Amino acid sequence: MAELKEKLRADLSAAMKQRDTAVTGVLRMALAAVGKEEVSGKQQRELSDEEVLKVLGKEAKKRDEAAEAFRAAGRDEQADSEAAEAEVLRRYLPQQLSDDELSALVAEAIAEVEAELGERPGMKQMGQVMKVANAKAAGRAEGGKVAGLVKSQLQG
Repeated sequence: MAELKEKLRADLSAAMKQRDTAVTGVLRMALAAVGKEEVSGKQQRELSDEEVLKVLGKEAKKRDEAAEAFRAAGRDEQADSEAAEAEVLRRYLPQQLSDDELSALVAEAIAEVEAELGERPGMKQMGQVMKVANAKAAGRAEGGKVAGLVKSQLQG
C-alpha cells in the first residue's frame, strides 16, 4: 500500500480522536477520492504515491477554484471554508517550484530535447519538451504554468 495513503489514514484517525471536524472531513474526502480513482477503469488497482499525489493535487485545485467562485459571488464564508480545505490538502503535496526554479527546469528540458534532436526545438517539438519538463516537475508545478513557460522559451 502507498505510504501516502497510509499517512492519510493515520492522520484521519488522529483528527477523529482530537475531534477536529474540519480536518476529518477533508481527509475523508481525500481518501474517498483516492478510493474512487483506485476502482475507476477496467480493473481495481492500488495507487502509487505519485498517483495519490495527483489525486490530492486535483482535489486541492478544485477547492481553490470553488473558493474563487464563492468570493466572486460574495460568499466569503464558503470561500474561506474551501480555502481552508485546500490548505489541509497542501500539507501532503510537495513544495511548489518558484518561478526561477521552474524557468531553469524548462531550460533544462529544452536542452535535453535539443541534444536528442541535434537542433534547437521549435514550436513543433513543444510536445516533446512538455513531456520532459512535466517529468522533471513531477507535480511540483501546475501544467498550464509549465506550458506557458515552455511556449515562451521556445518562441523567444
